[in-house]
Amino acid sequence: MPTLTAKERLLGVLQKQPVDRPPVICTGGMMNAAIVDVMQRSGQTLPAAHSDAVLMAGLAAAVQQYTGFENLGLPFCMTVEAEVLGSEIDLGTLECEPKITREAFSSAAAVVYKDIPTMLSSGRIATVCQAAAILAKQHPDIPVIGSLTGPVSTAASIVDPVQFLKDLRKDPVSSHRLLDYVTGFLIAYALALIDHGAAVIAIGDPTATGEILGPKMFAEYPVVYINRLIAAVHQKQVPVILHICGNLSSAKHLLPAFKADAISTDAIVNLKQLKDEFPGITTMGNISTYLLEYGPAEKVALQTSNLIADGVNIISPACGLSTSSALSHIRAMTSTVKKE
Repeated sequence: MPTLTAKERLLGVLQKQPVDRPPVICTGGMMNAAIVDVMQRSGQTLPAAHSDAVLMAGLAAAVQQYTGFENLGLPFCMTVEAEVLGSEIDLGTLECEPKITREAFSSAAAVVYKDIPTMLSSGRIATVCQAAAILAKQHPDIPVIGSLTGPVSTAASIVDPVQFLKDLRKDPVSSHRLLDYVTGFLIAYALALIDHGAAVIAIGDPTATGEILGPKMFAEYPVVYINRLIAAVHQKQVPVILHICGNLSSAKHLLPAFKADAISTDAIVNLKQLKDEFPGITTMGNISTYLLEYGPAEKVALQTSNLIADGVNIISPACGLSTSSALSHIRAMTSTVKKE
């Protein structure tokens, strides 16, 4: 097999084509790899890079260079969508990621609906898109991944999350209206990222878990709205990676309903068993983020080798990395994939 570029390898796996080895990636967004170690070594730092396209592109390139991940992932948080939709955001520090300080609305029924095209020119949407364009031009052989917060989590970031979860049960009419609105916005954002050079779209939806919602609401809400988002991206001939947090047991039977090109899971999930049960699913993950933070590097390398031996299609951290994760531990993962 001829030597593949990082972009060819990832796209090949997502298209279910044979490749020389698994890609090793970290998508950005909820799986942000802008760790303190990389920022201190490179001089490319947050929070400044959250709001400046050139700085954002520079930090994404530094993350790829220092960690060995085979992608360029944007943005470095899960608050871009919430900010545009009206919630108040603290952009954090070098060590702390941005967070929502106040949700915009008290309930699903109270949401004020904005014009989606207008929102695309507000907040940090243009910054992320411009950074994607810079990276796609400068690194044509490395895939730019545009990372989105999924519909359920985005809705829970603009409505008080406790009330939102109650509304899913008690006020389904308002909840569906909200999720339809949020999904329409996410589709527009995803298409803008694609137009600016994103080769893959990743969706992280940590609130959309069977553990939180139960199987009935999991089928009613995440499956429906995530698939609507995926379908719009697929119309652009761009693949989608979906990350689902937590224990999948209660909703595992619904995984094949998702139309994503790969499913990423938390460390608690046995990916070998998942592959055996659902051989049609392209699997991604799931190196323990606890292990990546605390090590040792030898155990990281061993867990990586085990995942490769189990036939996991894409090697990646299991969830969001701690900003204090050691670069040496991440390098143990990426170098093991490239050696095997």
